[in-house]
Parts: sequence; structure tokens; C-alpha cells
Amino acid sequence: MTNRRIIALVDCDSFFVSVEQAENPELKNKPVCVLSNNDGCVVARSREAKKMGITMGMPYFMAKREFKDCTYLSGNHELYENYSKKIMNILKNFSPDVEVYSIDEAFVDLTGVRRLYKKNYADIARMIKSKIMEEVDIPVSIGLAPSKTLAKLASDKAKNTGGLYIIGSRKIFKELKNTKVDEIWGIGNNTASLLRKFGVLNGYELIFQTDEWLKSKINITAVELKHELMGETILKIDSKEKIPKSIQHTSSFKNFSSDKNFIINSLNYHIHRACSRLREIGASCYSVTVLLRTKDFKLYKEKRILSVPTNFELEISAVAKELFEKMYETTVLYRSSGIVLDKFSFKKEEQLYLFDNSEISDKKNKLAKSIDNIEKKYGKNSIKTGY
Repeated sequence: MTNRRIIALVDCDSFFVSVEQAENPELKNKPVCVLSNNDGCVVARSREAKKMGITMGMPYFMAKREFKDCTYLSGNHELYENYSKKIMNILKNFSPDVEVYSIDEAFVDLTGVRRLYKKNYADIARMIKSKIMEEVDIPVSIGLAPSKTLAKLASDKAKNTGGLYIIGSRKIFKELKNTKVDEIWGIGNNTASLLRKFGVLNGYELIFQTDEWLKSKINITAVELKHELMGETILKIDSKEKIPKSIQHTSSFKNFSSDKNFIINSLNYHIHRACSRLREIGASCYSVTVLLRTKDFKLYKEKRILSVPTNFELEISAVAKELFEKMYETTVLYRSSGIVLDKFSFKKEEQLYLFDNSEISDKKNKLAKSIDNIEKKYGKNSIKTGY
């Protein structure tokens, strides 16, 4: 086999719940569930909650009624993002080639680092687990293999084998014989059904199909997948930060509310966080959407397209307040608010505007930069904007 590398897939265990337990150690070893943004359903469970029978996606009202002894928490995505960044930074200290796959998963190319640490790859993986636990108190599972696809398969198995699972060259055939096609990363339901139709039931049977057959009967991606399953690194580690197409910031209220000022302040907070993220990626936005969800889960939204892009919270707040006034009803109880910024423009792409006042723009940029610098020094939410 060619192109041999050592890829690790680091996956945080029940990440949202683990973060909540790290913040509040009294929750450890207890049934805990984290709820979706609108507290509609369960999106993360501790092992104890899983054993109770609580399923992923179970509606909150149903879980609360059937499993009263479980602790249910509203999701805090800003907190989870902060933990995620810390974990990704730890991984980057072990290897420069880290691909952040999701908020709680990352591929790491460990090829060659054993010379640096003078340890085998299994021991290096254990070092990574220990370091993350020591610094952020989050348990992780790690799969080690010669390709991203096999590493993903190994990480899934690691959750039930002490947090580390290795698929080396000699184990590939054995593993694939016991892996159904719908258990392979990258194979969706439709592709799995098509493969089964042709009598290909597991990974072992897949790799013995010819490239020509896979290309004609399935697609070119299936050919790449076959070689990944054979231990060839076809899918490269992409360590470039992925620029989001939109930025959304929402949260549920602790208690239902129709208090106008309270809801406006919550929107103002979301705008501030979203604008900070915009500036972080060097972008401005043309589109602003305000979200309000009522006590009975009805979602209302209003959108405005801007003539000039901006990442300055006071400008976006003014637009958001106008949209909010169109939506707000004094007799309605609301459970959450949010903001969505999209249709990005980046500095190198921005055009000059005929009526743009460069002096005012400079002042806005300096003020925004000052806000960001204060938060870097004193922490998030150390300074707030108001209407």
C-alpha cells in the first residue's frame, strides 16, 4: 500500500454534557442531558442518562415526564465553543496538521511525531487524552489508523474500548468484515441501499470491487472511499480554518418573558457576539435576521438586506431594533431570541461606496477594535453595548 500515514480522529465524549460537568463537578456520574437551543429536545446525554433510556432527540416535555431524576440543562453554545477552541489548541501543540471537523471532533496527522516524543503512536494518543483531561477536564476517544475513513471507524469503536482503538494494516480486513456499509463514514442511506442491492454488504466486500465498477455503479467518491478503507490516505488533512457561510447566535431565556427591554438586551448580547465573530474572520455582512421563539415554540423572523455591509454592532443593533418592533407583541410570552448574520463580504472584496464617509468609518473600526481588545484582555462580556 502507498501513501501510508498515521491519522488520529479525536472525538470528545458527550461533549456538551462533559463541558457542563467540567463547569459543575457535582454533575459528574449523574444522569444529565443538554437541550437544544429552544429547549425542544435532548441533544447530548451522559452515560447515566443513556442507561436510563433517554434517547437522542427525545422531546424535552416527554423526557422530563418519564425521567424525573435526570438533570436537564439549556445549551450554552458560547461556552462549548470556548472549550472546543482550548481542545483544538492542545491538538495543534502535538501536530501542525489539525483539521477541525466539528465543534467536538478533529483529525490530526501524527505521522513522524513519534521521533519527537520517542514514543509509539498509541502512547502519543494516550498523552493527548491525558493532556486534554488535565487542562480542560474533557474525556475524549481517539481512533488511530492510516486514513481518515479508518480513523473515524476506529474512533467510533474507541468509545466502547477504553477511549483508544487502533486499526493497523494487519487488522484492516478483519475490521471491514465486521463493518456494515451503512456504518462507514461517508456512506449515506441511499448509497448503502444501492450497495446492498448489488450484494455489497460490508466494507470487506466493498474494497474488492474494481474501481471501474464502483465508478460506473456508484460514483467517483466510492472509489476514493475504497482506497481509504484499504489504508491509503486519499482524503488529506485540511488544516485551513473553514469560513462559515452565516453566523447565528441564539439562546433560550431562563424564564419565559414578554419584557421588551429584557428581550432587546438579549438581542443586543447576541449581536455583540456575532459581530465579534465577524471581525475575527475579517468579514462584514449584508443580511441581518432577527429570531423570536414563543413559549409554544412558534418561530418568528424578520430579515433586512443592507445597502452597505457592516460588522459594527451599533449599526446592526439599530436595524435589529426596527425588525424587533415589527415582530414584538406585548401579550406574547417568548422563550428565546437570536440573530443571524449572512451574505458576507470580505475586506479584499469590498468596493468603495459613493456616500461612504471615511472618517466615520475609521472611527467605527477603531471603536470595534477597542471593544475586541478589551475582551481579549479582560474576557468575553467585559464590555457591553446598549441601544
